Amino acid sequence: MNHKTIKLTLLGLTGFLLLSFIFGSGLITGWWLRASYFSNYLPSNQDELRDLFRPYFQSWELVHEKYIEQPVDDHLLIQSSIRGLMAGLNDPYSIYLGPSEYRQVNASMQGEYTGIGAWINTSGEFLEIISPMPNSPAEQVGIKPGDLIIAINSEDVTGLLPDVVLSKIIGPAGTKLTLTIIREGEPKPLSFELTRAVIDLPSIQSELIENKIAYIRLYRFSEDADREFRVAYQDLLKSNPIGLILDLRNNAGGYVYSAIDITSEFIREGLIMIEELNDGTRKDYEVKGKGIAYEIPLIIIINRGSASASEILAGAVQDYGRGKLIGETTHGKGVVQQEIKLQGDNGAIRISTSRWLTPKGRQIHKNGLVPDVEVLQTTEDFDLGIDRQKEAAVQLLLQSIN
Repeated sequence: MNHKTIKLTLLGLTGFLLLSFIFGSGLITGWWLRASYFSNYLPSNQDELRDLFRPYFQSWELVHEKYIEQPVDDHLLIQSSIRGLMAGLNDPYSIYLGPSEYRQVNASMQGEYTGIGAWINTSGEFLEIISPMPNSPAEQVGIKPGDLIIAINSEDVTGLLPDVVLSKIIGPAGTKLTLTIIREGEPKPLSFELTRAVIDLPSIQSELIENKIAYIRLYRFSEDADREFRVAYQDLLKSNPIGLILDLRNNAGGYVYSAIDITSEFIREGLIMIEELNDGTRKDYEVKGKGIAYEIPLIIIINRGSASASEILAGAVQDYGRGKLIGETTHGKGVVQQEIKLQGDNGAIRISTSRWLTPKGRQIHKNGLVPDVEVLQTTEDFDLGIDRQKEAAVQLLLQSIN
């Protein structure tokens, strides 16, 4: 692609067509689109338009003329431009997913992906391990909750966005990588060599505990989570449980409609959530009806890894007094994203389009849900295999029945 030709073309376009590069942080994408499509987003004055994009085209030209390694990859430059655009929003949840990241994310929502096997937090300064998954490469080498990743294969990643760091961890099964982490209580960084694997992501784990309490752990709100919940719960009903513990710890969310479906299993009528759009209008989401768990005593376990769809469910249950929340204050992700695939093999953008409130109008974003009963889980507990939050949930359930 000749950069001078591109620049001259922009300057000579008529009112019917324009070359628009969507910009962010001094970077832009690059698509031919009709001028009328952008009439609401770009200056109508051609001089203003030319001034707006001049710094980018100057940079584009200098890269092609001055950069030492030629030729440069124009497709990579465009994808990096989109990443810069999304970063310019200063919203950790509005991100660009490159082609491989997009495929991996969609595979994980279907039930598997290739990586190290850990629930992670991408909203902070560093990529943080919330918890390694059972029997995963991360668990096998000794990765622990709270670990912060500062280098991958000796490459310093402390200045990168956590989502970019995550993209470097994902890779083909069987390939190796070395993670350098900092851990609270350790005077020096620690290094771990892992082998990526195909990670089979469960949605549901269920069992009867104490011979009388139904226990369901919901790992993610996948496409089939509601169906899997109903199957698991109906199977547990055969043992006539006295109550139900729903474990939402480290459940970072998933599909909103899945959260609405599962919440409808517990609440007979009313609102589940209120969606507030970018123009200030609101949309109410009501219970769907035909639930199968209206009456059973309910305890929900939450922690700081419980986010988004998990907070929708837990927030509605707390608002209606349908059950008690136990554990730690949740993550506080009260914004809804829409994922839009870009043309060609260029990945997708995930952009925050609205925020949601609980049925009583509580703002969850950046606040989280405060549990009715706080129980902290320490790293020492994790090492010893002690689950204080689950134990406390059992006691709280028994107390609520007696």
